[in-house]
Amino acid sequence: MKKIKHLFFLFGLLLFILSACDKNKVFEEYKTIPEKVWNQDSLVHFSFPVTDTLQHHNLYLNIRNEVSYSYSNLWLFIEIVQPDGKSVKDTFEVTLADPSGKWLGEGFSGLKTLQAVYRRNVYFPVSGEYKINIQQGMREENLEGISDIGFRVEKIQ
Repeated sequence: MKKIKHLFFLFGLLLFILSACDKNKVFEEYKTIPEKVWNQDSLVHFSFPVTDTLQHHNLYLNIRNEVSYSYSNLWLFIEIVQPDGKSVKDTFEVTLADPSGKWLGEGFSGLKTLQAVYRRNVYFPVSGEYKINIQQGMREENLEGISDIGFRVEKIQ
């Protein structure tokens, strides 16, 4: 019994240490693409609250792709909607493989995860709920091989 309590304590301590390592994270979430087929008309939505309008942030896109994905890049249409309804739209390219075809992401068993810097040193001028809408901008109507899309907001120290 004492050994089990000791193991639970060590496990709890490990979880605490791991969560403390990511102190700059404000928001991070992944959305799964159904059946790993992303239709051109399908938007991936994220929303997160902002209370500090003075703090600057870095924004990241997290892409999980299968190694069977047919391209070395991914074009995205990204919209950031402020709480007051104003929005900023952008086109963004994520490079997933180098010119030789080697995947740039980390991972094994046929799935790679890549984190790409979307914007640096961003501040949110209005407090409230921000919305992020992401749409694939490739030429295929049904893009196969993208498993998950993630979005991360990190405060700058």
